[in-house]
Amino acid sequence: MENLKEKTINGLAWGATNALLTQVMSALFGIFLARMLSPADYGLVGMLAIFSAIAGSLQESGFTAALTNLKQVTHRDYNAVFWFSTGVSVTLYAILFFSAPLIARFFGHPELTALSRVVFLAFVGGGIGIAHAAYMFRNMMNREKTIVGTVALVGSNAIGLTLAYNGFAYWSLAWQQLSYIVIVDCGRLWYVKWRPTLDVDFAPIRRMFGFSSKILLTNIINQLNSNILSFFFGKLFSAAAVGSYTQAAKWNQMGHSLISSTIQQVAQPVLASINDEAGRQLNVFRKMLRFTAFLSMPAMLGLALIADFFVLLLGNQWADSIPLLRILCLSGAFMPIVALYQNLFISHGRSDVYMWCTAAQVITQTAVILIFIAWDIRTMVTIYTLMLILWVVVWQVMAYREMRLPFIDVAKDILPFLLAAAVSVGVAYAVALPVGNIYVSTAVRIVVTALLYIAIMKVSKARIFSECMDFVLRHQPFK
Repeated sequence: MENLKEKTINGLAWGATNALLTQVMSALFGIFLARMLSPADYGLVGMLAIFSAIAGSLQESGFTAALTNLKQVTHRDYNAVFWFSTGVSVTLYAILFFSAPLIARFFGHPELTALSRVVFLAFVGGGIGIAHAAYMFRNMMNREKTIVGTVALVGSNAIGLTLAYNGFAYWSLAWQQLSYIVIVDCGRLWYVKWRPTLDVDFAPIRRMFGFSSKILLTNIINQLNSNILSFFFGKLFSAAAVGSYTQAAKWNQMGHSLISSTIQQVAQPVLASINDEAGRQLNVFRKMLRFTAFLSMPAMLGLALIADFFVLLLGNQWADSIPLLRILCLSGAFMPIVALYQNLFISHGRSDVYMWCTAAQVITQTAVILIFIAWDIRTMVTIYTLMLILWVVVWQVMAYREMRLPFIDVAKDILPFLLAAAVSVGVAYAVALPVGNIYVSTAVRIVVTALLYIAIMKVSKARIFSECMDFVLRHQPFK
């Protein structure tokens, strides 16, 4: 128990460091890029996101989760995944390379032909590194992942900024994405001593495919869900409008993924290690749930509160992104919780539940979006956000059916933090309302929200708050 606790603490510490560095650097570099580029530049790359995302899911095929769930992993398992994912990546790139003119014609932007052929190269590099990424994930090499990710972010963004400064417009975003994958692959090779060999045996693929295929289909569905609005918007609206939505979605995703990625780097490995102890697994899950809600609610509602500050950071050309960001942040507060539910089902060996629940969500959301397709962007984003939030109830229903996780316990774990965050943000908004200077107003909102939220945690004697403070003050997680 103590060994698992220490392993979890160290994993969370390095996971949090990795997520924080990633999001802070992405935000800083993103600000400079956004000031140099136009919404139309982001819109063109955003139109291709759904193709890259689906191809990326196909090459990974759910084998990271499958390898993590195995009790013992051998060289044959990693070797089979390496050659399978590499072969799939090359094949998919060839298909998309020749499909590039059709994609450009569909969206009505001829420049997408050449642009897509460069952007799609990124998932070839991603396919080559999947086995090494799975090795690092299974063994919770979060310290090494932090270093690799930091170097890749700095290097790739330096390339993107240099190209943007010299007038390469949307090409700077394409080469930024490609260089990031190349640097990450090199970092994985440096830290993971395992190497592929030519004695290819796909028997492990067949053995894992029953489990991983459900993860694969679910990942594809998730990518469709994440990029469905960009796809529809690319057909219905201008590149600039798509760019405004893409920028809002990017900042929302950076916000909630800071919490999601921190939790996910330990959630599945830890939950999978105790999947034969149902009661203990649910207790660990509930503690993770409280920790997730404790972080995500104030973080995402706070981000919505200061959304108007991004006009000063990014430039007035991004003003249309502000209302979209505020709407998306509401669902962003629940996304880390959804990710935790998903990890619970995967670690429990129920990838089928994960798949069907996600599929039903995407089908329902797509149907609703099609109903409102004639409306403006803001209305469609609002509907999409409401559907994401309401679907948390469906995940809980499935958790109760499969593992007898009580509704009342989950409500006790989530609602207090949601209410505390909402009160803190509401008071902060009212206090800062008379302040005319946007810089001072933003600072007041942040400080008041943080202080009031902490005060509520202390007065209510929230146990997770006390445990977090104990962790910060007494533990040495990086030792």
